[in-house]
Amino acid sequence: MQLATFVRDVTQLPEIGVVVGDSVHPAPPGFAIRDMNHLIAAWQDCAASVATWPDVSAPVNLATVRLLAPVPRPSKILAIGQNYAAHAAETSASIPDRQIWFSKAVSAVNGPFAPIALPKASTMVDYEVELVAVIGRRCRHVTPDTAASVIFGYCVGNDVSARDWQLRTPQWVLGKSFDTHAPFGPWLTTADAVADPHRLDLTCRVNGEPRQSANTHDMVFDVFAQVAELSQVMTLEPGDIIYTGTPSGVGMAMSPPRYLAAGDRVTCEISGLGSIEGVMMPE
Repeated sequence: MQLATFVRDVTQLPEIGVVVGDSVHPAPPGFAIRDMNHLIAAWQDCAASVATWPDVSAPVNLATVRLLAPVPRPSKILAIGQNYAAHAAETSASIPDRQIWFSKAVSAVNGPFAPIALPKASTMVDYEVELVAVIGRRCRHVTPDTAASVIFGYCVGNDVSARDWQLRTPQWVLGKSFDTHAPFGPWLTTADAVADPHRLDLTCRVNGEPRQSANTHDMVFDVFAQVAELSQVMTLEPGDIIYTGTPSGVGMAMSPPRYLAAGDRVTCEISGLGSIEGVMMPE
């Protein structure tokens, strides 16, 4: 099932719905839950009802709505670094033997097709296509063998990175947290519709030019190991967002480096999950 958060021009109010083909079927008027965080948290009790929306709710053409980030206000955004061997190599880093984690500010959340800011304070903005995992229930001390049971679903993400800010200190948080630098979507594909999250093709194109191409089976630490690691430290909540790492091909590693410029169109795609696209706009 594919779940979206969207806005119609006539109401300008965020709604949730089920995506089928080129349409979205909104939550019917009698459905009490109106946002994705609460829907995820209550999924065990309402999944059967949501599955009926395509039968009971009139379709709305996706071309007539504005898709928001599927989870517009997660409690946490966590991201792993250097999680593809080729990406570690292109940045002159060794393959990590332990997971390298940083956070992105929640204020960086951006819609899947919204403009992406070129900050006044940065001249080295880069792209990173990533599989995004969304937590489905409150959990702690999860094991790799049980991690699949706490993942609600998956999205396409772009871990936009201001490299000058990222590399000026050993801590990456500021360089990863500029406003609009956490787009993901276009919708949330539930985990039961993804046969294997570690067999998905990822691509990133800039103005149509291929920049990144890989498969999630190339991860150093797979998604389940990531969730297990994080849950040893903190309680994971429904709707928490995990960026699971980017493959090689980033602009920083090119010779010379090729950073994003105003008007550049960045398209990130993952097989079975869809694609997102943002145009770079000066702040």
